[in-house]
Order: sequence, then structure tokens, then C-alpha cells
Amino acid sequence: MPSSRPEPARPRTRIQQRNHETILEAALDVFSARGFRGATVDEIATAAGLSKPNLLYYFPSKEAIHQTLLTHLLDVWLDPLRAIDPDGDPIDELLGYVRKKLRMSQQMPRESRLFANEILQGGPHLGGVLGHELKPLVDENATVLAGWMAAGRIAPAHPYHLIFSIWSLTQHYADFDVQVRTVLGPEGDDPFPEAERYLVTLFTKLLTP
Repeated sequence: MPSSRPEPARPRTRIQQRNHETILEAALDVFSARGFRGATVDEIATAAGLSKPNLLYYFPSKEAIHQTLLTHLLDVWLDPLRAIDPDGDPIDELLGYVRKKLRMSQQMPRESRLFANEILQGGPHLGGVLGHELKPLVDENATVLAGWMAAGRIAPAHPYHLIFSIWSLTQHYADFDVQVRTVLGPEGDDPFPEAERYLVTLFTKLLTP
């Protein structure tokens, strides 16, 4: 009797792996600049240096490319939140989170804009991921923050809005990069060192009991 087990997927060749990564890198450029609706498969193929049929060999649609980017991005995005140690020093842990989020805005501006565009459109391609992965993790950390506040280890604040404020104040430097650099003028060539000093001071004052 023939086996009913599905055939294992064949590993990609070196060329296939390179093309797969090239497509995702090109798509990240196009999606972060034009949004999902404004992007086309033809644009992504051109940016990747591939023909449209060749691109469609790796990904069946624009939606599939976008979904792959978002799924990977959300996992990376959540790693700093997962790294908060409930047994660590509360202010050190939260300032560490602020620094990591700011560093991500500096090093991953396209990814930040990709995620922001998706959320602004209502998250249609994230499906239940926000509810199944993001919310439980935020709930868990909000409980940790509330415990630290109840113990007097950090100043009282609304735990969820504290997390939201960290997101907004760090991701602003990626999502509104042009505005930041224009307003700062010559100083805006590299706003991140001063941004870090400011945010560390802000959250230290906010969190210190």
C-alpha cells in the first residue's frame, strides 16, 4: 500500500535561496515606499532584477510576498518585548526595551514603515496574528508592569499605554524619518544619539518612583 505521508519539501538550491531572498528584499523596498495597494508584482520583479514569470515561480501573488514579509517582521518586532525579564531591575529592563526599539527604527526603517502601512489599512494581511501573538504577549508584559508598580518598584502608570508610548516614541523616527530630518536640519543627519538620550531621560523620570 502506498504511503499517505506527504513528500517532504525539497530544500532550495543555492540559486533558489538567493532569488527568494532577493525578491523579499526588493519587495520590502517597494512595499515600504508605496504601500501594499500601490505596489505591483511588475515593480517588485524589476527591483529584484527578475522577470515576472520567474518571480511568480517563487511566490504565487503579491499577497504571498507581503504575507511572508509581515510574518517574519512581526516575529522580529516582538523579540525585544519577549526579552523583558520579570526578575530584572524594572527601570533597566524598560530602558533596555526603549533602546532596542529605537535601534530597530534606526536599522530597520523599511520594516517599520511596512508594518505601519499594514496597521493603517486595518491589518488585512495579518489575519489573526495580532490577536493570537501580539495581544497575549502584551497582556503578559502589562501584568509584569502592573506587578512592578504595585510593589513600588516603578511609578504607577497605565501599563498598556506605557507600552504604546514606547512604540510611538521610538517608531516615530523610522515612520516619519523625512519629517524628523527636515525639522532638525543639519542636526538631523543622525537624530538617533540625541533621541536616545532624550528618551532615556524621559522614561527614567516617568518610571522612577
